[in-house]
Order: sequence, then C-alpha cells, then structure tokens
Amino acid sequence: MPRVGPLAAVLLLLASPVLAAEKQVRGLVGLTFAGSTTFVDFEQAAGGPNRLIGAQWALIGEVVGVEADVGWSPGFFESGTPLVTSSSVTTLSGNVIFAMPRRLTEYTLRPYAVAGMGLMRINQVHPFAVLPVAENLPALTLGGGAIGFLSRSVGVAWDVRRLSTVKSPAEVTGITPGGPGHLSFWRASMALVVRY
Repeated sequence: MPRVGPLAAVLLLLASPVLAAEKQVRGLVGLTFAGSTTFVDFEQAAGGPNRLIGAQWALIGEVVGVEADVGWSPGFFESGTPLVTSSSVTTLSGNVIFAMPRRLTEYTLRPYAVAGMGLMRINQVHPFAVLPVAENLPALTLGGGAIGFLSRSVGVAWDVRRLSTVKSPAEVTGITPGGPGHLSFWRASMALVVRY
C-alpha cells in the first residue's frame, strides 16, 4: 500500500502534458500527385493530380504530439476513359508530430513535421470485373506543414506528405507487372482547424 502514493505521483506527472496539450480537429481537402505504382494503371492516372478529402484529430503538446489521419481519393486510377469503372485510395494512419514550440509561435504560423504508419486501401474495378484490385497494405507517412490561427479556436493548416506502401513479397490481387503490389504518392492539402 505505501507504494500507491509514489505511483500516483508518477502517473500524474505523465498525464499533465497530455491534459495541457492542444486538441485539434481538422477537415481537409487537397490533391494527390506524383504517384507511382506497380499495379496495372490502364488510364495512367495514378500520377495525378487526383482530388482528396479527409479528416484529422490531433493532440499537440509544447513540441511533441500525436495525430490520427484519414484520407480518401476517389477516382485515383481514372482519367476519363472507360478502362476503369471505379477506383479509390483510402489511407488511415497514426502519426507523431514534432512542432515548433507553442510559446514561440502563438501569434504566427507554427511549422511541424509528421511521421507515422498505418494502412492504405487500394480499390480498382474494371469492366466485366477483369483484374479487380482490393488490397489493404501497410503504409508509411512522412511530411510537414504549418498551422496558423485566425482566432482563439479557428485556424488553417497547410500540409505536404509522402505516403507509401511498404513493399512486401506477399501476393496481392490484380496484376502487378512492376513487382510486388506497391503504391506511393505525394499529398498536398489545406485544412480548416478547430482547436478546443
């Protein structure tokens, strides 16, 4: 029983930075570009640009934070020809954020770097269901951006990231003439940020 006091003190010290952290919700729009893939890309559309929508939830302390990120890019493998019926790429990742100290950037842009990992869902449907692709692949995220607040609780963020599946010898659906199933691309986005 005497150990409960020191343990509670340690837990309180560990929790205090989290309790003091800035919480943010972001809704984003943007583009994917400079894509590269080993999956068959009949319409040569993976290179982009392709539209993107997404959302993020972040918890940022004085310097270090964490983030959950989801992005959806419909029509990723489509350029307007009838070779692909429908397609999309969805990404879900958990990231670590390294930001400029908050006390130095309270009234200006706050730059940050972000890195993490998660999953990339790749979908392609072709006419007559030939060579369909429906894969969940592990993926890495690396990038950075800046946040600026217009008021105490509302701001705007600009962000550029590189998202890439982790190459694996595992079998995937569809045809991948360039080797194991792989997709990578850049993502540029702008987000409305709500701080609470």
